[in-house]
Amino acid sequence: MARSDVQLMLDVKSGDDSSFELLLRKYRTPLVNFLYRLVRDSAAAEDLAQEVFLRVYRARGQYMPTAKFTTWMFRIATNLAFNSLRDGRHRQLEVSVDRASDGESEQPVLEVADRHPSIEVELMRRDRAALIRRAVESLPEKQRAAVLLHKYQEMDYDEIARILGCSESALKSLLFRAYETLRVELAPLVEPARVQAQASRPGK
Repeated sequence: MARSDVQLMLDVKSGDDSSFELLLRKYRTPLVNFLYRLVRDSAAAEDLAQEVFLRVYRARGQYMPTAKFTTWMFRIATNLAFNSLRDGRHRQLEVSVDRASDGESEQPVLEVADRHPSIEVELMRRDRAALIRRAVESLPEKQRAAVLLHKYQEMDYDEIARILGCSESALKSLLFRAYETLRVELAPLVEPARVQAQASRPGK
């Protein structure tokens, strides 16, 4: 039976470094992708992810399973990313938002998956994904982090609120503002899909 993240971290606390390697392999790519979307610089994301794991390992002796391991790890990551952005230590590359992070598969948005997409469909899907990434990455940093944790990491409100250090009601207000901004920004994507759906209805 596979050990939970909490059990792995407790084993790390007990001196089992191989358990830390398992956590690193499991979360390195998701963490780098999350940090990349926050700081918008691939080299910075790699550096920050390394710092996150270093801090997790250094704090192993004081680790207490009062929350999910991911909540603890992503809180460290988010704070480091915010500090990095505010200090201006990393240069943000505008061109980087047009590519997917390494090892990450794109998820179609507002489309039904096609087992054998044509080149045109694939290009349209990539264009839409790029537009969505740009819209998300243009949000204020705290709103951006909330959306990334909610949609990409699929965390619940309680976990995200712990990571961002706010109440659940404050988080809901934050997400409402973020999604309202995205709704306006992405309206050009939604409207054609709505028109096409209406046109395809019987009797039209």
